[in-house]
Formats: sequence, structure tokens, C-alpha cells
Amino acid sequence: MEIVQLLLSGLAVGGIYALIAVGFVTIYNVNGVINFAQGEFVMVGGVTAAAMVSGGAPLWVAAIMAVVAATLVGALVQRLALQPARFNSEVVLIIITIGVSTALRGLALMLFGSSPKVLPPFLAGEPVSFLSAAIPRQDFFIIGITFITMLALYIFFEKTMLGSALRASMMNREVSRLMGISPKWMGLLSFMLGACLAGIVGIAVTPISLATYDMGLMIGLKGFVAAVLGGLISIPGAVVGGIILGVLESLGAGLISSGYKDAIAFFILLIVLVFMPQGLIKTKSGKRV
Repeated sequence: MEIVQLLLSGLAVGGIYALIAVGFVTIYNVNGVINFAQGEFVMVGGVTAAAMVSGGAPLWVAAIMAVVAATLVGALVQRLALQPARFNSEVVLIIITIGVSTALRGLALMLFGSSPKVLPPFLAGEPVSFLSAAIPRQDFFIIGITFITMLALYIFFEKTMLGSALRASMMNREVSRLMGISPKWMGLLSFMLGACLAGIVGIAVTPISLATYDMGLMIGLKGFVAAVLGGLISIPGAVVGGIILGVLESLGAGLISSGYKDAIAFFILLIVLVFMPQGLIKTKSGKRV
């Protein structure tokens, strides 16, 4: 019973990490920068939804507006902070994203304060009995919204012209430029997509963990670990990495100690960087000579 509950909880948490990791991978492949402000987009979604609900807005309206707010913040970050510095080195761009992350946390502290904000669960009620395990209803919501989002991403990348253009930019920016695809607009779209995914994560986790100005720091870092597990260049790899990380973290916290919950993610990152620097899923590459 305990193993089943831990596995289902791990799937829910893994889905969250997978969405964050997909944002990392998309932004990295199009813009050539690891966006360490990704976790703050989660925070924007969470605190915006909680603040709107506390102000009297219906839950679903607040959730939609929170995702829109996170997406707009992502667009502003790309346009105002990264686009002007696009010709600088990767190190400079990474430092910019770290600065943006700090600035967004400070701004959220000024606007919303340090007190945790509450967001009602999207699926209220008693835990559901499943295979003799008691599973919170919000976990089913997280698993469901993750599945729906992944399906929407598949349709977007595989069935739409805009998604195909973004996928081409992720595969090879220079070749896609020669094919008439604008790197400028694809860079903006990648940030908007990554921020949108983070906003969805924010509204999904806030009913469980509450919304605070610094809630995105740790979840962003774990999303980065999931992206590294998947190789940092593969969306399927990011999804697999997120699920693996979530399950291992849940099992470790439940069977060993919850005090090791955060340490497990970074221990896995260390192991992968030392023994499998290309990630768990290796992609084929070629070189013309």
C-alpha cells in the first residue's frame, strides 16, 4: 500500500518536473541559454492565482489569468533582458537569467509579501482509495493536467506549422534561418511556451505547497535536473527525466527520510554529470567532413 501511494505521488511530482524540464529544453535549444528564471515563472503563476482568488475571482478564471500572466512575464524577460544581449557569451546570458530570477523574487516579495498564499484545490474532497492507497484528489488533477498538457504539446509540435517551425529552430537554428524561419520570433515563442508551462505548474502545485515569493527556486532547480537527465536537448528525454526524478524522490522521501528529499535530486544530478554527461537518453548526431 505504501509503495503504491509513493509511486502515484512520484508520478504526480514527476509530471511537474517534466513540464519544467520541457521549458528548459525548449528555451535552451532555441536561444542557446539555460534559463535559471524558469522557476520564477512557476512562482508568478502560483501567487497570481492565489491573489486573484483571495480577491474574489472564480478559481478557474484565476488559473487561466495566472497562466497568461506567467506567459507575458516570460515574453518580457526574453524581449527586455535576453534579446538585447543575444550576441554575448552563454555565460553572460546565464548570469542575466540568474539576475532576472533574483529580481522577480524581489518584486514578488514587494507586491505580495512573505506570507504564504492559499489556493483552493481544483479537485476538493476526501482522498480516493486506489489499490488500497489513499491518494489526494489534487494528485489526480496534477497527473491529469500534465497528461493533457503533454498531449497539447505533441499536437502543437507535430500538427501545426508554428510548432514545426519551433521544432526546426530547436534542431538547428542556422538551417532554420536559411529556410526563412525567424530566430527572433522563435526565441520569443520558446520563452512564452516555457513560461506558460511553468505557469501551469504554479497553479497545479499551489493548492498543495502554498504560494510564496520564493516557491520557484527549488522546483526550478529540480526541473533543471530533470532536463539534464534527459540530455538537455530532447523533449521526450526531459519528460522521462522528470518522471524518473519524481518517482525516485518520492520513494527516497517515503522509504528513507523526507529530510533527504531535496538532496536526492542533486545527488542524481552529480551521478549523471559524472557517469552519463549526455543524459539517460542519447541522441544520434552526425558531422559533415
